[in-house]
Amino acid sequence: MSTTGIELKTRRRALAEAVELVSSMRFAISLLMILAIAAIIGTVLRQGDAMPNYVNQFGPFWYEVFRKLGLYTVYTAWWFLAILLALIVSTGLCVVRNAPKMMRDMRSWRDHVREESLRNFHHKSEWSTPLDYVALAQQSANRLGHAGYKVKVVDKGHGILVAAKKGAGNKFGYIFAHTAIIVILLGGMLDSELPIRFQQWFLGKTPYAGTGVISQIPAQHRLGLGNPTYRGNTLLAEGQTGNTAILPQATGVLVQDLPFAIELKKFHIDFYSTGMPKLFASDVVVHDREAGKTFPATIKVNEPLIYKGVAVYQSSFEDGGSKLKLTGFPMAGTESKSFDIAGVVGNSTDLKTPSGAFAVEWSGFRPFNVENTAAGNDVRAVTKGQSFNEQFAATLGKASGSAGKNANNKDLKNVGPSVQYKLRDQTGQAREFMNYMQPVTLEGSQVFLAGVRTSPAEGFRFLRIPADDNYSVREWMRLRAALANPALRTQAAERYAARALAPGQGSQPGFGDQLRQSAERTLGIFAGDNTPGGFVAVAQFLEKIPAAEQEKAANVFIKMLNGVLWELWQVARAKDGEAAIEGSDKHGRFLQLATNALSDSFFYGAPVYLQLDEFHEVKASVLQVTRSPGKKIVYLGCVLLVAGIFAMFYIRERRLWVWVRQDGDGAHALMAMSTQRKTLDFEKEFADLAAKLPQSA
Repeated sequence: MSTTGIELKTRRRALAEAVELVSSMRFAISLLMILAIAAIIGTVLRQGDAMPNYVNQFGPFWYEVFRKLGLYTVYTAWWFLAILLALIVSTGLCVVRNAPKMMRDMRSWRDHVREESLRNFHHKSEWSTPLDYVALAQQSANRLGHAGYKVKVVDKGHGILVAAKKGAGNKFGYIFAHTAIIVILLGGMLDSELPIRFQQWFLGKTPYAGTGVISQIPAQHRLGLGNPTYRGNTLLAEGQTGNTAILPQATGVLVQDLPFAIELKKFHIDFYSTGMPKLFASDVVVHDREAGKTFPATIKVNEPLIYKGVAVYQSSFEDGGSKLKLTGFPMAGTESKSFDIAGVVGNSTDLKTPSGAFAVEWSGFRPFNVENTAAGNDVRAVTKGQSFNEQFAATLGKASGSAGKNANNKDLKNVGPSVQYKLRDQTGQAREFMNYMQPVTLEGSQVFLAGVRTSPAEGFRFLRIPADDNYSVREWMRLRAALANPALRTQAAERYAARALAPGQGSQPGFGDQLRQSAERTLGIFAGDNTPGGFVAVAQFLEKIPAAEQEKAANVFIKMLNGVLWELWQVARAKDGEAAIEGSDKHGRFLQLATNALSDSFFYGAPVYLQLDEFHEVKASVLQVTRSPGKKIVYLGCVLLVAGIFAMFYIRERRLWVWVRQDGDGAHALMAMSTQRKTLDFEKEFADLAAKLPQSA
């Protein structure tokens, strides 16, 4: 044999072994195990989240490792799709190799058996009869036919073989089940991002990472009407029309053109008594310009609009550009004069302050907020040895609670509208704020909640500004500005010293000056002249005092602080031409809350506080737009899978042979029966046939 022939034979053997391996059950089970592990990862690890959230959770190093492995988008990762493709190939080869043999076996009668072979069967029976052997063979064939068997009579010359079979369709179960796996996987891949990835790999489509008008986005970032499958979102404000959907990608978005336009006429939302959303739906008008057709429709949760193979689901709702009017208050410096500012949600407004120029990015508006107003949620302790972040968390109280966890919770209340915005400085750094329009009653007192966070991954922490007699923040803002004014602090210290001295005690040389200086220094420490202000500065000051005297010094300091802050409030009102405040429990409580808020305000981190005054709400509906032609293919696969499982488990293949030969003046019969699964039903059926076949006509 030539060398070429040997090499060709070797290659054929290697190819055959490779096909044998790929089509084997152990290979398919290994792939299924890998898919199961990937599915567990995709379930445990949140998919498609923002990059900063992953960095915060895993750190920069592991974030990069997991990103390269595609663990943040497991179900669209190349290796996951490759495993699916390998499983399709493996199952397909298995069907191609075994289905023809199974079909031949189902059609075959196995009529080449000999009498000696039948005697080796476990289930066999023999009998003799005076009938002629031809008549006996025909009688046996008729009785097997009445029992539901397909029968074939074969003349063997020295005898007659009656071959019968029943339940041969059992092998369809194997073919259907394996074909179903292929069909389901193909349907799933068709509905996956594989078609979109194909367009990115070979047709030059790239995600768009910029901003601007959708209609002006270049063609390389848009997917045409011929795209077979997609899943995206479109946001429509009331009165707005859209004919595109946005498909999020890892590095931007793709714009999907729709075969029709959707106009949002009205967005409806119903609430529970607590203010939680109960039901929301969109009244839309569909414009099919190609067909010249227009018709109305209502899209509800779990009641999608399906038109031209595209399903439109009610996903959620957002703000559609509500118009806001607010009042701004300085949060730094000695000025307390307010100013007007307006904005539109989704846009930005320029803001100039003594601290510099900022852009106010209006990111959200909510006409209602359901909060847990139960007592005991505020933490204000300042602990020695805390980091800045720990002090920040300690001095700024946590939010009252999350909305919507339990519609029957008596502590859940609708506390009114809120506005959400970002203040971005000229370097691009920004903090996000959320302010409530109305005061909220917490622990028996009314306070305005002013939330702040430095990252979307954080929860808001709230500064609690006490409401004054006019249910506004103006008195607290006046006191804040006065605390930052050294001249007013001096006046307040003088008033405090004069009020504190008893008759006749003022004649003592230098006592009044010492008290005034102590009061002024107390205000200076709390105002943060040389250190971070508030109770953090107080704690740092007390650390310098011997430990044995710290508790006594703290009591004296807080008592003096309360007194001199009261006088500072009166001085500030007198400066603005306002009458003095009468002492009462209500005003005393206000001053206590105001002192806490003044301490917290040093960590607020904003040059201004924006108070919502008026709004004109514009609702927007978020619709999910999907095209999933693979869904019908998956349904077909499910039907095949059910049929295959039914055939494999509930159809039993039975084979039966009766060898009939002449025996003297009569005939002798040998019956043998076999099945793939020996059950009690099979034993009973064999016994019945063994008893009925020998009976005389």
